[in-house]
Amino acid sequence: MDVKFINPFVASIRNVFETMVNTKVRVEKPMLKQADLVSAEVSSIIGLSGDVQGCVVLSFPGDVATKLASKFAGVDLPVNHPDFTDAVGELANMVAGNAKKDFPDQADVSISLPSVIIGPGHKVSQSKSSPFLVIPCDTEFGRFNVEVALIVNKTPASAQKPAMAGAV
Repeated sequence: MDVKFINPFVASIRNVFETMVNTKVRVEKPMLKQADLVSAEVSSIIGLSGDVQGCVVLSFPGDVATKLASKFAGVDLPVNHPDFTDAVGELANMVAGNAKKDFPDQADVSISLPSVIIGPGHKVSQSKSSPFLVIPCDTEFGRFNVEVALIVNKTPASAQKPAMAGAV
């Protein structure tokens, strides 16, 4: 995976959590996801399509997710609160959105609406063609991971668009 597409995620993680959650994040060295990596209790998934395809997953232990979501929302948000999934999904949305704006070569990328999975021991699988790169993160509320799996199209979609004939 090209570092030009990973560095925007590292910067975005710091920016989103420091500005929107008002907490410092120590981002550790990214690594390839191992099959035996501890599974999460709460995961928020954003899909990417266009010149860059794949997904971004924010994976949390349950207590870390509730603390971060509560700090973000400014109210207590236990897992069973109706706004909990919206808060966790919005964190993933902001991380993905801030990262994509810094992708190189003006990549034309769209992001999906977030999906949130809640439950102990769930795993988000990876494809052999685009393995997850795990970005471990540490906050005062605990550790979580940002997992990124990307495929960069060799010919950007923006370069494939035909020029408009007769444009004024």
